[in-house]
Amino acid sequence: MTIDLQQLKTEGLLAIKAAKDKLELANLEIKLLGRKNGELTNILKSLKDLAAEVKKEIGPLANEVKIILESAVAARHRELSASAWENAAAGERLDITEPALPHLDPGHLHPITQVGRDLEDFFAKLGFMVLDGPELESDYYNFSALNFAADHPARDIMDTFYIKGHDPAAPAGAGWLMRTHTSPMQVRALQKYGAPLAAIVPGKCFRNESTDARHEHTLYQIEGFMYDTDITFAHLKGILEAVAKHLYGPEVKMRFSPKFYPFVEPGVRGEVTCFLCKGRGCRVCKNSGWLEIFGAGMTHPNVLKAGGVDPAKYQGFAFGLGLSRLVMLKYGIEDVRLLESGNIKFLEQF
Repeated sequence: MTIDLQQLKTEGLLAIKAAKDKLELANLEIKLLGRKNGELTNILKSLKDLAAEVKKEIGPLANEVKIILESAVAARHRELSASAWENAAAGERLDITEPALPHLDPGHLHPITQVGRDLEDFFAKLGFMVLDGPELESDYYNFSALNFAADHPARDIMDTFYIKGHDPAAPAGAGWLMRTHTSPMQVRALQKYGAPLAAIVPGKCFRNESTDARHEHTLYQIEGFMYDTDITFAHLKGILEAVAKHLYGPEVKMRFSPKFYPFVEPGVRGEVTCFLCKGRGCRVCKNSGWLEIFGAGMTHPNVLKAGGVDPAKYQGFAFGLGLSRLVMLKYGIEDVRLLESGNIKFLEQF
């Protein structure tokens, strides 16, 4: 696989340098780095079949190749843009009496995108695939396949936006809705890749929420799951502690407490010390000193069955990170509504 990555880097750099226009360059970027079927992504998908020692060696190399190719694409894009401008200006007369155009700030990535990409790179080094799923989801994958019965009260806390014509009284599995979480990809991924499997799924979710400082109708999550023959709760705890320390430093504290989710058993909620009051209690943490940032647990056998995997042979865990809340913690943001406000003065801070 090391040879494959080196060959991909060499051939990719040559192809990028030879790109004649922006369209050819864009198609080449998708071919090399596309999330679904890019050549680098396909190589990373095969990591799940390798030994742990090999994963530790291949992960950093794959990340290095990704950074090199992305930088080469960006550089070639600038070259093509400059060349196009020079060709367009060659036949024009320069009028020095024209006032200069105002300088436009090119901007930067949204803080949710920044933290999301940082976590994608972090999990890729651990051997996790990065998957994508549909935002318009079926009732089956969003609820039924995840062990939510049609009349289960747990559906009430995930009230969402149903598509017009959907009948809430229809049999379980019928109808379409905007997904309430990224968890539907647990079953979709198992059906496609089988087990063993380790992957994360970043994405946008939707809930019919009463908005306040901690809740918004549009939110971002990162779903994670791992399945194999010998996965235990200790693996789950170790990975989530590593995520918390990666984001907030070695001094951050994390705790688990029991919580019910239909698709895991046992289930827990994970909390870290409040960024604002440092654990003393404030309005953001509801005077508890802690902020819930993820839900997790050992995957329920019914979910494994829905994914076509034998629960007598395989077991695993799943967790859902509240990406919006992770960003609030990392940057000390007190109101989640600011993230979707489009306020330029707010976003310029990041």
